Amino acid sequence: MDIDSLLQPLQKFGVHLGLERIVKLLANLGNPHHQVPVIHVAGTNGKGSVCAYLSSVLTEAGYRTGRYTSPLLVDWTERICLNEQPISAEEFCKLLLQVQAAISPDEESPTQFEMITAAAWLYFAQQKVDIAVIEVGLGGRLDATNVCEKPLITIITSISREHWQQLGPTIADIAREKAGILKPGCPAVIGPLPPDAEKVVRSRILELQCPVFTPQPARQISTGWAEYERWGNGENPRCGDRSIKYPLPLQGQIQLTNSALALAALQILQEQGWQISEQAIINGIAKTKWPGRMQWTNWKNHRLLLDGAHNPAAAQVLRNYVNTLSTPAVTWVMGMLSTKDHTDIFKALLQPHDRLYLVPVPAHSSANPDELAVLAKQICPELSFCSTYPDLLLALEAAFSSTDNLVVLCGSLYLIGHFLESTRAITII
Repeated sequence: MDIDSLLQPLQKFGVHLGLERIVKLLANLGNPHHQVPVIHVAGTNGKGSVCAYLSSVLTEAGYRTGRYTSPLLVDWTERICLNEQPISAEEFCKLLLQVQAAISPDEESPTQFEMITAAAWLYFAQQKVDIAVIEVGLGGRLDATNVCEKPLITIITSISREHWQQLGPTIADIAREKAGILKPGCPAVIGPLPPDAEKVVRSRILELQCPVFTPQPARQISTGWAEYERWGNGENPRCGDRSIKYPLPLQGQIQLTNSALALAALQILQEQGWQISEQAIINGIAKTKWPGRMQWTNWKNHRLLLDGAHNPAAAQVLRNYVNTLSTPAVTWVMGMLSTKDHTDIFKALLQPHDRLYLVPVPAHSSANPDELAVLAKQICPELSFCSTYPDLLLALEAAFSSTDNLVVLCGSLYLIGHFLESTRAITII
């Protein structure tokens, strides 16, 4: 048995939000999630990098640290990590078989995501982790990760319009779903939110009487270095000085916000009695890796920038980063899922004189590249080039052979994963 053969049959159940199935499944497994102290992280963008910072720092501080994230880029095992190391395929299969054995034949089958989530809880309980950093899969309120009744901390990184098909059409609807991870009296760390979302989240925080922390973004002090101002008077000996200076390995201005959210959560843990030294924070952040998000790599001796940029807010963050590189024009190699907001993603990314190479996203519900080409030309008629290719590697060959521009591969994390799997191009430069 391999992981694919255990998980593929469950794909047919698709996305089916709700807690009833996962609660029954975990009960059949002995409620492993009750044994795991948790930081629970939701948000439209930024939640993955916040999880990566927290996991890296807590591992550096000497804690046995679990991390559960989604989606995968190349391998199922990436999603469940212990002390920054992916679970082995053998161990993952063993867990999936245990979970499978706990499914009652007379009950509704769990979804693929629920099965993997149950395996993660079981693994963390079996490994006796000190703490687990758990990323919400979709939304929050009805997400399969939302079974922990008293997390140490909940974090909402950002809210913008994505997955409206499942979460509701407005920003307020989406905020209501993400605020579903907040729990009575549990500290909440909240990133910058649009007014409609903030109103909903604040109302829920008030209702649940959560201590709330809204850290200011860190300040860039030099290339690759940031400074974060802690709250309070700096008298807590566990928290060290009032401010902390640290290297910032992940690219883009948005990491000043994401790292600040992680540092705020770490300060709360320090105040709860967790032993996390300033040096562990500095070293842990310095070692943080989060592949496929503003990642530089080499492909056939060409420098290539990879980024998911799969929704308008993420696309704007990518464009902002690209603008700091002082490149005269950009060559985009893109594929998108059919469910994404193609118009607003193109509006965020495309500028006159850019070049656009469009491809399908393999093995997923891909948007039609020809239809995307028509849309892109309507949105940015001054593109210097726009064409479609049946295959990603053909598009990259064409892109690099016809321009000296910066080349960016983006539009879908699944497309980035396909590239990494095809090329094993994992060197960050």
